[in-house]
Parts: sequence; C-alpha cells; structure tokens
Amino acid sequence: MTLQVIDAHLHIWDPAVQDLPWLAGLPALRSRYTIDDLAAHYAARHDVEFLGGVYVEVDAADPLLEDRLLYENKSPLILKRVMRTRVSPYMRLPVIADGIREPLHVASEPRGRVGEEGFLEGLRILADLGLPFDLCNRGDELPDMARALAKVPEETVVIDHLGNMPGLDEASKQSMRALGELPNVYVKVSGDDPVDPHIVEFIREAFGPGRLMYASNWPVVELNSSFDAHFTLMRALFGDDEDFFMRNACRAYGIDMPQR
Repeated sequence: MTLQVIDAHLHIWDPAVQDLPWLAGLPALRSRYTIDDLAAHYAARHDVEFLGGVYVEVDAADPLLEDRLLYENKSPLILKRVMRTRVSPYMRLPVIADGIREPLHVASEPRGRVGEEGFLEGLRILADLGLPFDLCNRGDELPDMARALAKVPEETVVIDHLGNMPGLDEASKQSMRALGELPNVYVKVSGDDPVDPHIVEFIREAFGPGRLMYASNWPVVELNSSFDAHFTLMRALFGDDEDFFMRNACRAYGIDMPQR
C-alpha cells in the first residue's frame, strides 16, 4: 500500500522578494524554494503519496510581507500555516494563521522569555482560540520550557526538532519526560542536523507513538544532511507507521483526515 505522508514542518521562501537576515552566512540556502520543489522530492519515491504539509514561518525581517505571500499562495499542498507573532495577551494574529510560532532559539530572544507572564497569558489565549503553538527553543533551555508549559497544559504545543536536545544528559531527559506528561504536547522528528536514533528512541518512550510526527524541515535539512537521507532514516526507524507519517499531524494541527 502506498505510504501517505503529511510533512509537519516545511519552509518556502524567495530571497529576491523577502529579507531573511539569518541566511547571510548560509549561501547554500540563498535560493528560491517552492512547495512544488519539495513535492518533486516526494514524487521521486514512487511508493509515497505526498498529501501536503505544514508551512512554518521563516524568521523573515518583515512578517507582514510573509503573511501576504502566504495568503497569496493558493497551493493545495499547503495544508496549514504556522505564522510568526510575538506571543502576548495583545498579540497580532494573522487571519491566515492555523498556528503560531515565536522563534525562541535566536540570539535576539532573551533567555527565560517563555516564563514571562505575558507569554503564558498569550498561550492561554491561543488555547481558547484553538491555535497550536510551535516551540522552537535553545536546547539548554529545555528545563525552562518544561516548567513554563506545565502552567498552560490546555494549549496544544508542537515541539520542533526534537526539542533541539543537546544530547541524552539527565537534565534534558528529565525535562522532556516532564513535557511528555502534558496531555497536549507533540514532538516533530526533524532538524537541520542528522537525527540521532538514540534521541528518537528516548522521545518515543517519553511521549508515546501517538504524539510523534514526521517532519522534513526542508530545505534547512539540506545544510548538514539531506532530504533523502532524513526520509530514509525515518522509514528505517518508523516503518510505514501512518500515525507518525500522517495522522498525528492531523490531530495536532486540525487537518482533515484523508480517506483511503
């Protein structure tokens, strides 16, 4: 049977149109990437049906321009849109947003930001609106994330890139176990470095199979690995598990379940 895939974390951009300051030191990624480019990677695998994926904000200098570009992009392969805002009780919520991300992993973000009361109140508002929050954090701040998110267990949180775990040190494991105990927290098995199978196995035990989801992180995955290597590893670790490759993303982001 053909494996149906929903990619829970993808980016598209055009440096000729958008200013992405973080690409300044990454010439390998200073190209135009479209959803059709990604679809071609999946099409090369004849036993896979790419249903589409979740667009995640690209830390652009002008998020309002990003809002417009995503509004104008009518590709049916963009199933949901996670847009950027600064989380607070009075945050700007793009009308096209199906979820929100505030990059917490960048140098400009103050440490401890996730524990600020305004941030937590913003998460409560997102929960009331039914909008998930994508968490992209510094790996060494996982203890802060666990303490803060325990105060807002009602919010659906999707942890990007395996929480950027620096390794299987005791502090990281303890924090991820605490996050795994929260009822509405999911984890994307993705990243721009090759994924460590030992970390994946630990995360699977901590969260259970119903809250892990496949994500390519394309095209950033091409920096230190490749789309093909990552996808091949995911199938080696998860087989053709429909929950991992499709259904868990549907549950987390409210995507209509495809019918066979």
